[in-house]
Amino acid sequence: METTRGRATGRPRGFDADEALDRALLVFWEQGYEGASLANLTDAMGISTASMYATFGNKEQLFRRALRRYEEGPSAYVVAALAEPTALGVATALLTGAVETTTCPDRPRGCLGVQGALATGEAGREIRALLVGWRDDGHAKIRERFERAVAEGDLPPDADPGLLARYVHTLQAGIAVQAAGGVGREELRELAALAVRNWPVPAA
Repeated sequence: METTRGRATGRPRGFDADEALDRALLVFWEQGYEGASLANLTDAMGISTASMYATFGNKEQLFRRALRRYEEGPSAYVVAALAEPTALGVATALLTGAVETTTCPDRPRGCLGVQGALATGEAGREIRALLVGWRDDGHAKIRERFERAVAEGDLPPDADPGLLARYVHTLQAGIAVQAAGGVGREELRELAALAVRNWPVPAA
């Protein structure tokens, strides 16, 4: 909850903005952008609506900040995965990371990028566009990494980096949907392992 700084003199109450943002992130992650009402958000954040607007801006601005927080935290596995020395290592780490992130017992199941996209009204148009761009950027980074793998001889010369990136990216999203629907971590780990079982490798 908000804590009063000093005596009751009418000054604004103080609160931990980072902690409040983390709590907002969990609400958006669990309920999606449109599903998360201002009442849900401020209750979880422990602040008033006025304090939310003063610190974070409107709901859309709050979501944008929460998405950046998600990239730096739960979704940070993507950056580490792209640094794997082989394309197979990249694909494996991306899928494994998706499983671990979307089935963590102390977080909402699924992916913020998928849950947040469950916005169907006019109010969610900007957020839909934001998340489309966010997903496209993710696909582009994977494609670029696989293009490098072809150039380095880590993938066969006839491998299609764009298609492989789309394959992995689609599986990541599918894992998130399955996790949100209650599919267990072990089953999804087996799915991730199956997905890379026939990964293309250069001829010996």
